[in-house]
Amino acid sequence: MTPLNSPSSERKSLMPLTQLHSFQLYSAFGKGEVTEQIRALADLGYTNVEPYSYDDPQAMRAVMDETGVTALSGHFTLEQILDETTWVISTANLLGIEVVIAPWIDEDNRPVDASGWRSLGARLEAVEPQFAEAGLTLGWHHHDFEFTALPDGSYPIEHLLGDGPLALEMDLGWLTRIGFDASLWMDRYSARIVAVHVKDVAPAGENVDQDGWAYVGQGVVNWSDLWPKVAKTSARVAIVEHDLPDDWKRFAAESFETVKNLGVPV
Repeated sequence: MTPLNSPSSERKSLMPLTQLHSFQLYSAFGKGEVTEQIRALADLGYTNVEPYSYDDPQAMRAVMDETGVTALSGHFTLEQILDETTWVISTANLLGIEVVIAPWIDEDNRPVDASGWRSLGARLEAVEPQFAEAGLTLGWHHHDFEFTALPDGSYPIEHLLGDGPLALEMDLGWLTRIGFDASLWMDRYSARIVAVHVKDVAPAGENVDQDGWAYVGQGVVNWSDLWPKVAKTSARVAIVEHDLPDDWKRFAAESFETVKNLGVPV
């Protein structure tokens, strides 16, 4: 499927991908202390993590200093970003986070039309100057519902982002899973993409216990074709993720080898 008005967006001067091997910590959700997870990831060769929870940011900062692992980007809840903006900024500053991402909106609160999605985008744009003043980039991480056509045929993501300052963290796995051509959407939003999630999709009917996801390189995503296109966007970092791995450490290890061998710095 192709985006509406699919010609490429006007590109700004692009900042190349940082040479970081990055891991979304949600992939290890509920599997022990985050400090031990970071140590384990450092031992595997990861140099960056993307946090999603901040119960003890001081302890996280300490283990990051201990291991040399950074956190270029971080997920914060939509409510935290809108209602606890000062806390989000201070937490990001403590951890060295430069890109703050809103990752989700509960189904009951999701807009149902273009106007509603524009309104949500406007709420984020209203707090964006506070992040910009602190030297932070504010963006949105999508799933599938932002790419479900509205009654008028447009997509929520188009209205959420609009022409404003919000950045985008693109999830290549979700786009593949719903049958979209990720390269077209990367081309359209290349100048606004600040990060990408490197996520693989199992063949139809497989990995049911993992919600249909796969270790990176072991699914249906054509990484050899897609990977060079990631490097042509403004993405600062590419982040390995799996929503429900059967073994998060094995997922981390095997996916690390796949990404490392693709030959493009992440």
